[in-house]
Order: sequence, then structure tokens, then C-alpha cells
Amino acid sequence: MSENARRGPLANIRVLEVTHMLAGPYCGMLLADLGADVIKIEPPQGDIARRVGPNYVGPHNVYFTSLNRNKRSVCLDLATPKGQEALHRLATGAHALISNMRPAVIQRLGLTYEQLRAANERLVCVALTGYGLTGPYADRPAYDYVIQALTGIMALTGDPDAPPTKPGYSLVDNSSGIMGAVGLLAKIIEGKGGQVDISLYDVMLSQLNYLAAAYLNAGEQPQRYRNGAHPYFVPAQIFASRDGHLALFISHDGFWQRFAEEVERPHWLSDPRFTTMEARNANRDLVITEVAALLQTDTTVRWVQRLSRLGIVVAGIETLDRALESDLTQARAMIELIDTPDGTFRVIGNPIKLSDCQPSHTRAPLLGEHTEEILGTGAEGKARTGEG
Repeated sequence: MSENARRGPLANIRVLEVTHMLAGPYCGMLLADLGADVIKIEPPQGDIARRVGPNYVGPHNVYFTSLNRNKRSVCLDLATPKGQEALHRLATGAHALISNMRPAVIQRLGLTYEQLRAANERLVCVALTGYGLTGPYADRPAYDYVIQALTGIMALTGDPDAPPTKPGYSLVDNSSGIMGAVGLLAKIIEGKGGQVDISLYDVMLSQLNYLAAAYLNAGEQPQRYRNGAHPYFVPAQIFASRDGHLALFISHDGFWQRFAEEVERPHWLSDPRFTTMEARNANRDLVITEVAALLQTDTTVRWVQRLSRLGIVVAGIETLDRALESDLTQARAMIELIDTPDGTFRVIGNPIKLSDCQPSHTRAPLLGEHTEEILGTGAEGKARTGEG
């Protein structure tokens, strides 16, 4: 196996990352996991994520570490001429740059393609912003919460008689980070520099795909259903069991037939209100009432055992701790161990599994840990960074 294969398929790619918090760092980390040399450029005070949450291993903040492994850190004050000189010098040898601030800040710090193309015409500049680099909302601050609110995601989440609900993790930031990585790699493959404009708002509208299409083409207003039910498939939702909850998803009539035969409900196969997907949707309340009553007669484990052997899509509702400790998580090698002088970090691994390499992981860098290594040492190095 070649050295590049051991390091990953992006071993010859260098990415500058001027980001903070989640979306930008996650984008950079996905690339670093696949072998890219990601240089995280931080201001003198560092990425604010270094101070989020109460959990540390030695000097290493757990929140920050979960999003910044495999990177190198350079400390630069980009608001100074010397910091800008160092940025342009780094840009000459880079393939891409990622930023995730408001457009006015991105512009002020000189992080757009137009501002850096003189240093490197083939540089790909990816801007992850709330509402895009241009437009009426461009310079409004945006976080995951407000993007969920504006795109209709919160209004679609939760039971119909409850307030709008935020999903339990940062889906906007994570999804946007992935989109940023896709856009960046697309331009690198093309072999041309340019600006990639990734709006968190746009990303989440795109993920509403079939719901948005139903409204745009048929005027169908999406609604919330109890217990997270699917708008078209019935039964496909969360159900209570005798001792907990399970998710059951019966997506076609073949699964429904197997289910009805297994639980000995022959009228589900003869009564026209139950026999087809369309009929079950039209008679949703009746179908759900009967299925819910049945599933409360046995435990979650028993239902999963009985139905999964038939190929029916079913699972118990697990907590995060139980998911992380599960045999499936272990089998998929989704928990990585990173040794540090202060102890071992356990982090979630990269979901992209490659047949011909298994890149190793290094801990997240300390603030400015690689400044001298990358930009030079001593007084000259400090002058280059804009410090001192």
C-alpha cells in the first residue's frame, strides 16, 4: 500500500480553514479524515468552540475536539496587514479555503475568491453562511435554530397538538458542512478555482425535497402527524410497546401482508380499508388504532425479534448512550480512540469507509500549535502572523 493510500485519498490536498463552531469545522474535519492537510487558521483568541461546554481532557475541550481532529492550527490576526500577507502566502500552496462567518466578515478578512485569486487562481473558496453571500438576508446572523425556524422544519416537527419542536441535534450545521465538502471537492476535480456559495437556508430547503415538491406541484400543505408518522405510509411511526417504544415502518403491501400473517390478523388482508397502501392512508386513524393496541401487548425486544426476521423495518427507540455502546456501533468501528498525554479521547469516527485505506486520527490541535512549523520561527514568524 502506498503512503498516500495509508494517509487517505485526499493526501495531496491542502485546505485552509478559517471557521468556528460547527458547520465549517465539521466540513474541514471530514476532509482531514480522508487525508487532506487541513490548516485551521485561528484568531489570537482561538475558535470560540474551544470554550464551549464544561468537558475537558487535560487542556483539550471535548466539544472542540469532536470537530477538529487531524488538523493543524496556525494563529493569525487576519485583521492586520502582516496577517493578510501570511494568508496570501498560505493560499499560494493551497487547493481550497473554507470560511463560515457572515459575508461582511468574510469580505473584511479577505477570504473570497476574488480577493485571493491573485495569490492562486486555482484556489477554491467555500463560504458557509446563513443566507448566502448575497441577498436581502446576507448579513443577518444565523444559527441552526433560526434556520430550522425559517425553513419550516420546526413547524413540521412534533405532535400536531404540541408547540413546534427543534430536532435533538444540529442537523442544519452538520448537513451544511457535508454540502460544503461536496462543493469543494467538485471544484477541485474540475480543476478550476472559484467561489462556492453554501447557504444554510438553501441546504435545508433542499432537504425538504418531496415535501416541498408536493406543495409546489399540488398545493399540498405538509402537516404534523402524531408520533412522528409518515405523511404517506401507514403504519410508519413511533408506537408504544408494553415496556417502551419502537419505530415501525411498513412501506409497501408486501411488508403489510407479512405483518398481518405474523400477528394473525386475517381481516387486515381482507378488509378493503386495510389491504393497500392507499387504503391504509385514507383510513389512517383506524389502522393506527388497531396496530397501536396490538403492539402494546408485548415488549419492544420481542417485537423487534419477531418482525425483523420477516424483513420488516423495525427498531427499538434507543438512547444515545445505548446506541454508542451497541454491538452495531462496535462492529462498524464508529468509535475512535485518540491517545494524548492527558488521557484517551473517544470520538465518533468518519462514516466513509474505504476498502483500501484506514487513515489514523490525531487529536485536535492546541491553539497555534503549528504556527512556527508552517510559517517559520522566532521573531520573523511572529511578524508574519501579525502578532507581537
